[in-house]
Amino acid sequence: MKIKHFFTLAILAMATLQGMAQTSASAIDKYFSSYVEDKRFNVVYISPKLFQMIGKIDTKVLDMENDAEAKAVLEMAKDLQGLRILTTDETPEAFYKEAKAKINTKEYEVLMTVRDKDGDNVEFLIKETNNVISELLLLSSGKDEFVLLSFMGSLDLNKITRLAKEIEKK
Repeated sequence: MKIKHFFTLAILAMATLQGMAQTSASAIDKYFSSYVEDKRFNVVYISPKLFQMIGKIDTKVLDMENDAEAKAVLEMAKDLQGLRILTTDETPEAFYKEAKAKINTKEYEVLMTVRDKDGDNVEFLIKETNNVISELLLLSSGKDEFVLLSFMGSLDLNKITRLAKEIEKK
């Protein structure tokens, strides 16, 4: 009987964690979706399918088989699941505050925060486990512009390091 309770609790815990992950992503999805058709915003959306296609590019066909940098980029691209960017120059501070209220930023680790005396705010936030970033979130506002950038997927820090080394060689 105890084993049955253990498995039930384990399944409930996994469902809760899955739901929490979906809640965070869905908060960003909802925020992004609510402004994707709004003419005040510039919008960039790169689908998971495009990243999958990039990851499948044959380096031989493009005559890049000896290009270690290109291979490193393609290796990283296949693990990405999407990129969303929203920007507007209309009431940037209001949109920044709204995003902060609607997106639970407490689920993220702060990489960097910049605030200056003129009221500019920049926050780089990540979700990371075992050297793999599952999401990079940028929220920024200032006098001139509001920016939300969400990069999703599996950004392996070891792969990023390899790419940086290849770039450094050139």
